[in-house]
Amino acid sequence: MDIGNHWREIIDSVQDGIILVDDQGNFVAANHSAQLMTGYSEDQLIGRSCRILNCTGCDIKGIGKGKDWCQLFSQGLVRDKKCMITDSRKQTIPIVKTATVLYSDTGEIIGAVETLKDISENISYKNELASIKRIYHIDDGFHGIIGRTPVMQNLFEHIQGVAPLDTPVIISGESGTGKEMVAKALHETGNRSDKPFIKVNCAALSETILESELFGHVKGAYTGAASDRIGRFEAASQGTLFLDEIGDIPLSVQVKLLRVLEEQMIQRVGDNRSIPIDVRIITATNRDLEAMIRKGAFREDLFFRINVFPVVCPPLRERKDDITLIIQHFITILAKKTQKNILGFTPRAMRRMVSYPWPGNIRELRNTVEYAFVLAKGKSIGVEHLPGKLVTGDPGGDEASPSNVPEPVPAPMTGEIPVKQSEKAALVDALQRADGNQTRAAQMLGVSRVTVWKRMKKHGITLKPLEKQVF
Repeated sequence: MDIGNHWREIIDSVQDGIILVDDQGNFVAANHSAQLMTGYSEDQLIGRSCRILNCTGCDIKGIGKGKDWCQLFSQGLVRDKKCMITDSRKQTIPIVKTATVLYSDTGEIIGAVETLKDISENISYKNELASIKRIYHIDDGFHGIIGRTPVMQNLFEHIQGVAPLDTPVIISGESGTGKEMVAKALHETGNRSDKPFIKVNCAALSETILESELFGHVKGAYTGAASDRIGRFEAASQGTLFLDEIGDIPLSVQVKLLRVLEEQMIQRVGDNRSIPIDVRIITATNRDLEAMIRKGAFREDLFFRINVFPVVCPPLRERKDDITLIIQHFITILAKKTQKNILGFTPRAMRRMVSYPWPGNIRELRNTVEYAFVLAKGKSIGVEHLPGKLVTGDPGGDEASPSNVPEPVPAPMTGEIPVKQSEKAALVDALQRADGNQTRAAQMLGVSRVTVWKRMKKHGITLKPLEKQVF
């Protein structure tokens, strides 16, 4: 197939700008992308000097032809050079330029071909992200935990307050809310940060293996114990031991664990020697331990031993204002990992992400963003790239945005909030009935505690004295 006569169609199909200049730097041709990028039509460029683009990456001598005209003709090749050009509107555009000198059959310089890649969108995105980080004082969040809502700021304050102490901490929260990250933050912020952080997933191990994992064993303690082995308590010496899914520990192991926590001594399986330990204990669970105590499935004395300072990881549905920030964090990570130039979600897709309840919390959110990354081909993720469960129930057209869509006043619960009240009146009434308890007021209104806080701020409501406030 002869494609020699189709060079024009070929260069016009390329997404990057392509320009041809002669040996004195005068334009000979410019593809469609170059015309859009510079704001000049090809007719306006042909015959004019390339100096009109004022490229900061050029070293022009301008005293003759070829090597006497530009440094490019001396070098023969320029590859991936970052520079700036000026378009027809006198606006600067950051580009990455690659240039190659063209020679005649006799070896004489006849011109050059240059490809120009517009990177302004990437820079704009990075600047916007940097601005967000400056405004909210985050880099990768608080030890990797992303959040700026009041409920998350409260969590960060709790972590910072208890981290320097050796007080046992129990982290509760639904699956996928980031309990392990909170445990790591407690360790990294505390006085044992330079010592080991050891995690044990108590739900993943059988009773016999769990006991051996925690306390270690000696050779011959059971079938398969071919040699002595230290346990996680010894491995975490002077550091932190994180017992995840503590509610899944069998009762028999709970008894031994309680004794270890009280005596600060362990015995390896199959051994009668006691070994002193020095570890900080952090536990986590997504189960209701108090309900398990009532059913006899969890020891009350162990619960009181580990539940000295409780920390709660809020579900994602209670901090919806964090969703866009978390999504942007995942986009940054995945863009680096996949080398895809995806900058964000379309407004419509983002509204679906924000309105979805996220039963799997942050873990489900990350999986969804990663799923969309696989399907997306351009620079943005649209509704068509989301999983089916997010596609149903359109939260609105593209002309709206999450920030300017008014939050509907929820239907009041029968017997709790009088009907046909204004938002402020319903809120004050709920707070009065709840004696100022924002969590109980939120339950009465059928909204999250964060929403109650936002509405109090919006309407200038303070907790005392509620009875004197008018609406």
